[in-house]
Amino acid sequence: MGDVCDLGLATGRGRRWNPGVRNGKRVTKTSRAEVEFGEGFWRERAEGAVAEAGTPALVFAEEPLAAQARRLETALAGLPVRSWWSFKTLPLRPAVSAWRGWGHGVEVVSEYELRAVLGMGVPAADILVNGPAKQAWLLEYGVPGLRVNFDSAAEVQALAPTAARRGWRVGLRLNTSTEENFEFPGIRTQFGLLAHEVKPALRVLKREGLVPGVLHFHLRTNVAEARCYREAAMEALGVAAEAGWTPKVLDIGGGFPPEQVATRKGTPLDAGFSLASLREALVGVRGNHRFLEEIWMENGRWLTAPSGVLVVRVMEVKEGRGLRTLICDGGRTLQAMVATWERHTLFALEPRRGKPVRTLVCGPTCMAFDNLGVHELASTVRAGDRLVWRDAGAYQLSWETRFSHGLGAVVWTAASRREVVRAKEMFEGWVSGR
Repeated sequence: MGDVCDLGLATGRGRRWNPGVRNGKRVTKTSRAEVEFGEGFWRERAEGAVAEAGTPALVFAEEPLAAQARRLETALAGLPVRSWWSFKTLPLRPAVSAWRGWGHGVEVVSEYELRAVLGMGVPAADILVNGPAKQAWLLEYGVPGLRVNFDSAAEVQALAPTAARRGWRVGLRLNTSTEENFEFPGIRTQFGLLAHEVKPALRVLKREGLVPGVLHFHLRTNVAEARCYREAAMEALGVAAEAGWTPKVLDIGGGFPPEQVATRKGTPLDAGFSLASLREALVGVRGNHRFLEEIWMENGRWLTAPSGVLVVRVMEVKEGRGLRTLICDGGRTLQAMVATWERHTLFALEPRRGKPVRTLVCGPTCMAFDNLGVHELASTVRAGDRLVWRDAGAYQLSWETRFSHGLGAVVWTAASRREVVRAKEMFEGWVSGR
């Protein structure tokens, strides 16, 4: 497993997805989260939501989100950890409002995201601005009191004077040695300063009277093992020490792999990851660097994936060549881009009986890749039935498309409350937006 941090994924050779196996160990009892927010929970929420809003619909629930937040807080209790909402992962006002109600801040990575959260009334002190090339737009938003992590030497040069005038609390993002481009192994990612750029950046900030308090890195999505964070943290803190810098905050980004989700080949994404191992890694880092006052993270997928589902309606059934094919009114191209590389569980709302058969679940577009995978579904599933694709709370809303169709409905639920945040888009809205 020595190359896992370099590759950014676990190979999982010879292993198949098995929901009864967690972190390499067989689970003999259903988890509390699965009991509370399993198929029964989502059947009820989805039924009410699509009865009001129709399909396709992204349906979200506050309770699973709150449960994930509590789990993280409990697992890291006693550590000075601060979690930020990754707005890009789920830019949904009711979800952000719930998160804010629990006392947390919001991380943004673009101009539109910053404008959105300011419009929601989030105070500048509770906004963390990350992302590349911010000098192209952030100068227009001289909001006092922002928290800003600089991503490059050019950003430091361009934004340091404004940061000093506006009282921004600043940090530096470092590009660590394991941050490789997933598509092009051996080529580094485009984010953060290189080690030799840190000392000159500190000099520029010092001239403006700024002392950066945050050392930031973000490895990738679906970090395979907690030790990857520990190794990156030790490297980043070593770079800071060499530059004569003692940051008060270590920001490890996000990237926890979601649970109950697998690769397209069936390998559990979190096969080598656990909150217990993360705690151990962070305790070790802080034990070696007592000057650290806080550890920050901006987890999106792990936190939000269980909080949403995609509900689609079967429009047509095709038979042949040893496979059933369901053509639905929603799918990968329109609402579920992560299905390109992930496998999620799926169930039918209608209680159909019949032998489970191999079934390809497809969306309505003319793209051959528009599918939610091959699933074992009852042979009696028919046109008009509705299917629920789980763990759709991360990125589906951000990556929606309007390819030949309008956007689907978005519904937020909490206990007995239900809100249609966005109605299904009709033709007039679709054509006027082009």
